[in-house]
Amino acid sequence: MLKKRIYQCLSAASLMLAVAGCATPRLAEKAVNRTVPASYSNDQGTNAPGATAATQTQWKEFFTDPNLTALIDTALRNNQELNIALQEIQIARNEVQIRKGEYLPFVGLGAKAEAERPGRYTLRGATEEEINIQPEKRNPDPLANYQIGAFASWEVDIWHKLRNARKSAALRYLATVEGRNFTVTNLIAEIANSYYELLALDNQLTIVRQNIEIQTNALKLVRLQKESARVTELAVQRFEAQVHNTRSLQYNIQQRIVETENRINFLVGRYPQPITRNDASFNDLVPTTIQAGIPAQLLQNRPDIRQAEQQLAAAKLDVQVARANFYPALRITGSAGFEAFKPGLLFTTPESMLYSLAGDLVAPLVNRNGIKAVYGSANAVQTQAAYQYERTILNAYVEVANQLANISNLEKSYNEKALEVQALNQSTTISNSLFSSARADYTEVLFTQRDALESKFDLIETKTQQLNAMVNVYRALGGGWQ
Repeated sequence: MLKKRIYQCLSAASLMLAVAGCATPRLAEKAVNRTVPASYSNDQGTNAPGATAATQTQWKEFFTDPNLTALIDTALRNNQELNIALQEIQIARNEVQIRKGEYLPFVGLGAKAEAERPGRYTLRGATEEEINIQPEKRNPDPLANYQIGAFASWEVDIWHKLRNARKSAALRYLATVEGRNFTVTNLIAEIANSYYELLALDNQLTIVRQNIEIQTNALKLVRLQKESARVTELAVQRFEAQVHNTRSLQYNIQQRIVETENRINFLVGRYPQPITRNDASFNDLVPTTIQAGIPAQLLQNRPDIRQAEQQLAAAKLDVQVARANFYPALRITGSAGFEAFKPGLLFTTPESMLYSLAGDLVAPLVNRNGIKAVYGSANAVQTQAAYQYERTILNAYVEVANQLANISNLEKSYNEKALEVQALNQSTTISNSLFSSARADYTEVLFTQRDALESKFDLIETKTQQLNAMVNVYRALGGGWQ
C-alpha cells in the first residue's frame, strides 16, 4: 500500500513538472527582409558599370603602387585596432570551448581527510560508543576519516539548450572573424585615401611654389614700371600682397602634409616618420574600372553584412536557449572511490569501497518571472539583431549607389576642370603680355593669376575625389579584406 502511494506521488510530481515545462510563453519572431533591388540604378539613370557578376579582387591586385602596398602590409601587422580585433576572435573561440564543455559530463578527482568527535549523547556518538570496530581496543577518539575517489555530474541536454548555447557561441565567433575582415577593409581604404590625399597635397605645394616664383617676377616687373611712372604704388602693394597670400597658402599646405603623414603613420602603427611616395605619379593615376555586379552579391561579399547575419542567427539560438529554461532539467550525479577511518584500511576492498548514483528532475514552478524576463530580453535582442541586419544591407546598398554615381559625375567634372585650367593658363600668359605692353590693367593680371591657381587646385582636388571614390566603391562592394 505504501509503495503504491509513493508511486502515485511520483507520478503526480512528474505530471506537475511536465505541465510546468509545457506552459511556455511564445513571443512573435520578426521576419527578416533580405530582398534588395535588382540593380544600382537611380532616378537619374546612373547604372552600375557592369551589371554582370562581380569578382572580388585582392587588394594587392587592386592597389599597384609599391609604396602604398608597403604601407598596407605594415598596417596589417602593426595596426592596434586590428590586433584588438584578433584578441576578440580569440576570446570568442575560447567561449565556444566553454560552451562545448558544458554539455559534456564534469568529472573530477578528489581526496579528503578529516577528524571529528561527535558528542556522546548524540545519535552518532551513542552509536559509535556501542559499536566497537576494533575488538582489541576502543574506537579511535576522535575518529578520523579518509576519502579518495572520482566525482561526476552531467546535465542531460534533453532540450538541446546547451548545444544551442554552443552553436550560438560558434556563430558569434564567426561574427568576430567577419568583424575583423570589415576592420581590414576599412583600414586599407583609409590608408589608400590618405595616401592619395598626400600625393595631392604634394602637387598642390609644387603649384604654389611655381606661382610664388611667377608672382615674384611679376612684382619685380611692377616695381620697374613704377620707377618709369607707368604704374602707381597701389599696383606694387597689390602684387606684393598677392605674393604674401600665396606664401601663407604654402605653409598651410605644408601643415596639412605633416598631419596627413602622421595620420598614415598612426594607421600603420608606428611613430611619425617620412612617408615614401612618388608625387610625380599623381597626374598619371587613372581610377580603376570596377565591376559592381548586382546588389544581391553584397550579401556574400560584404563582411559587415555577414557579421550581422551571424549575429542574427546567434540571437535566434539564444531565444531557444532561454525558452528551454522553462522545461524540466535532468541532472545525473555519481561518485566512486574509497573511504576508511584509517589510511592503512583505505584500499581494503570491498569494505572501504563507496559509490553513489542519483538523478534529479527539476522544473521551475513558482518563481518563473525571472525566466520570463530572460526569455523576453532574448527575444528583444533577436528582434534588434533582425533590424540591424536589415539596416546593414540598406546601408551597404546606399554606399555603393552613392559611390557609383560619384565616379560617373566626378569623371565629367574632371574633364570640365581640365578645360578650365587650360583656358586660364592661356589667359595668364595673355594678361602678362598685355600688361607688359601697357594694354591691360594690373588688376586683370592679379585676378587671372588667382583664378588660374584656384582652378589648378580644384583640378587636383577633383582627381583626389576620383581616386577616393574608386577606393570607396571597392570597399563598399566588400573588397579589401582578402
